[in-house]
Amino acid sequence: MARGSTRPTSRDVAQAAGVSQAAVSLVLGDKWRGRVSETTAERVREAARELGYRPNLAARNLRLGRTRTVLLVVPALTTEFFAGVYTGAARVAAEHGFGVVLYPSPEGIGPARDPFASAQAALDGVIASSMAADALTAIRGDQLPLVMLDSDPSGSLGAATVNLDITDGVRQVTEHLLDLGHRHFLHLAADVPSWTFEIRARELATRTATVPGTTVRTIRAPLSIEDATAATQTALSAPGPPPTAVVCDDDKLAAGAYKALRRLGLRIPDDISVTGLDDLALATAIDPELTTVRLDSELFGERGMRALLAVLEGRTPDAGDIPVELVVRGSTAPPRAS
Repeated sequence: MARGSTRPTSRDVAQAAGVSQAAVSLVLGDKWRGRVSETTAERVREAARELGYRPNLAARNLRLGRTRTVLLVVPALTTEFFAGVYTGAARVAAEHGFGVVLYPSPEGIGPARDPFASAQAALDGVIASSMAADALTAIRGDQLPLVMLDSDPSGSLGAATVNLDITDGVRQVTEHLLDLGHRHFLHLAADVPSWTFEIRARELATRTATVPGTTVRTIRAPLSIEDATAATQTALSAPGPPPTAVVCDDDKLAAGAYKALRRLGLRIPDDISVTGLDDLALATAIDPELTTVRLDSELFGERGMRALLAVLEGRTPDAGDIPVELVVRGSTAPPRAS
């Protein structure tokens, strides 16, 4: 089709892809499975992309009785992790003609306010992090089709749950440190009442318990560099056998630990090793670069959105946690011989 001011139609897409308009409608409405082949569906999507075709959502929504809007409820956007979750969710949503409204739950300013006069009337569904459960309740999001992120599958409010394999991430960190010879750990835990952080503590305790002579001391700090610095400095100034490794629930906590260790005159990793979890940009901005667990936040958002689409269509979402990867950098080494 020659490009010009005329908006491409589904007929143009059908002609370009060599299929019927009914097939175009099935594919772009994401109702093609079992009706057209994967190859045909991809040909239709490619033709639509090349032509710049956009479905008339207003007309479709009148037929379906939907707003095609999803609410993504996350904690305060203090790191790029949840920005990545949004990016992934929005990308998949756009492919299916949905929009995503991002609703961060700000900390420390009281209950979250309903961003809509009536959430149920304005939304088709909700994707929510377990770290923002209070906001979810405040906007009555648990009364809508709901997918929970980083949440206990056995006690989730949602119709589906999508998780990163945090258990395996902590296992990889712990085994890496144990293999290096570390036996005395300081666990710098996030002071956040969330299942995802409970998993970190539980798996660290489980793994270290299998090695005789291993100790773990846990301290808690809010998710900020300043609080992590203060907590680490206090813990390492206390009497008792010093740890040889600091295991942090989050890269931001690890950055705070770095500051505390330097103030105490300790070298990383010569005197003490440090690990994080997230693989934020921060992990390679500090020196030495941080050994941490890479979490694919965009894939997390994509999987969350695909799960919600499945719930809305009465399908069973894909099962299985999203794999994570230990990235070994310069912040870990064998403990110094005593």
